Amino acid sequence: MTEPTLVVVRNEVDSACEFHCDALEGLVPNAQAVDYPADERPDLEDADGVVLTGSTAGVYETDEYPWTEDQKRLVRELVDREIPTLGVCFGHQIANAALGGTVEAAETTSRPVEVTFEDGDEPLFDGLSPVVPATHGDVVTEPGDEMTVIASADYYRAFATRHRTAPLWTVQFHPEYTADLRARLEADFDWTEDERSLDDVNATRLVENFTAIVAERGNGERSAPL
Repeated sequence: MTEPTLVVVRNEVDSACEFHCDALEGLVPNAQAVDYPADERPDLEDADGVVLTGSTAGVYETDEYPWTEDQKRLVRELVDREIPTLGVCFGHQIANAALGGTVEAAETTSRPVEVTFEDGDEPLFDGLSPVVPATHGDVVTEPGDEMTVIASADYYRAFATRHRTAPLWTVQFHPEYTADLRARLEADFDWTEDERSLDDVNATRLVENFTAIVAERGNGERSAPL
């Protein structure tokens, strides 16, 4: 199986917090990174798949971060082209917002979260522990058009979503968070743990599963832009 070319769209606006983008990019084999807030844009002709990272920006802060509107257009193009896409945290929110969903500010969560996987046959969650690491202050209150909920938490219904026809998946949690990042998360995001901890998670498996999905699809299934 040929290793796919995956574009990692980095969305962090605070250079002091780029460690999460670095960690996610480090999980992606054959990654090609672009810094979206710095006006770098992906070449979709060479992309087998795309990963949208988290960010301390809010998708609704369009005056301060006008590039967010451009990224919404990117999401719609990815859907039209049927290029496999994974949205993480901010990526989850902007993908749903791009398709007509609603994102709102909420109480900050920074801890391991137990989730319910709505579809036991979802390949993205194959072998994934139901305890996942989350740091976020915004939530998707209404999924985008054609987006269906595939995982939920007790405080957050649309914790993960999937497009009904296009290869687009989004998750609120951070698959790149491991125990190696605990000290950084505590310092930057007031990370807390109780009976659940980063030692209980295997969220990096999500990126492995997404990469496998992209590889299985291959370039031949992609559609021309509309």
